[in-house]
Amino acid sequence: MMIEQNTLIADQTLHLPRILCLHGGGTNARIFRAQCRIVKRYLSTTFRLVFAEAPFSSDAGPDVTSVYKEFGPFKRWLRSKESHPMIHPDDAVKAIDRSLKAAMDEDDRLGGRGEWVGLLGFSQGAKICASLLFRQQVRAERLGLHRAGSSWRFAIILAGRGPLVSLDHRLLMTPALVDASEASMTALPDEYLRGTTEHILYLPTIHVHGTLDVGLNEHRKLLTQYCEEGTARLMEWEGNHRVPIKTKDVLALVRNIWDVSYETGVLTKQFDLETIIQAKALGSRTVFRPQSGIA
Repeated sequence: MMIEQNTLIADQTLHLPRILCLHGGGTNARIFRAQCRIVKRYLSTTFRLVFAEAPFSSDAGPDVTSVYKEFGPFKRWLRSKESHPMIHPDDAVKAIDRSLKAAMDEDDRLGGRGEWVGLLGFSQGAKICASLLFRQQVRAERLGLHRAGSSWRFAIILAGRGPLVSLDHRLLMTPALVDASEASMTALPDEYLRGTTEHILYLPTIHVHGTLDVGLNEHRKLLTQYCEEGTARLMEWEGNHRVPIKTKDVLALVRNIWDVSYETGVLTKQFDLETIIQAKALGSRTVFRPQSGIA
């Protein structure tokens, strides 16, 4: 399979608000760009997607080698196995933050100038996206908005599971959270989450669950045990552990992203899916404008 390359069309997104995309464990940014190609296409009139590369080396993920085995090296964001080398949580967080900054700085260098408004992650990358949003929330509450370190409006969580990772463990660490040094793909006992709300993420999230995914129950736990009911959206689709690519599923996801973007003030109008479909069919290069002052 060919990996999507930068094209002239991509340059038309330079002014748009940006979404930082985090791949799953055992893959990389190049592969994730290809996996998100249909989502990226339908968002290209409203958002610029930028793909970050995780900092730590990894074996290829179980579903990666069948298609992308020649597109290594493969990376991970966290220790997902006991066999992965131990690391101090502070060092792990610094490495993650460096990887994110590198992707953002590179996109600035390429001419991107839209506001950084959203996070999109798959599997292990989804866990990091939710955890980044949670860190921003905790810092804003305890240190003030000016010291939150980021201003993400929302996160798109594809096949993400708990627990959340405390990316600032000195500021907040509870039994319901893990730190960035832990092999953290296993759910915590339910009693760790009872009697406390400190671990609850209430900034807007969109959760995308494949109903045929073997990890579905764990994905539902992240939604119900870690995210505020009134600010978390759920989209289910008939698929396994992968990024949706069928048009009907991608359009449902895009609709949710647009709605949350409108609710959070990123976009100033709600878009009709038929408008976008017709524009694509006609080859239109019309670009919808973000909120005044963002671009």
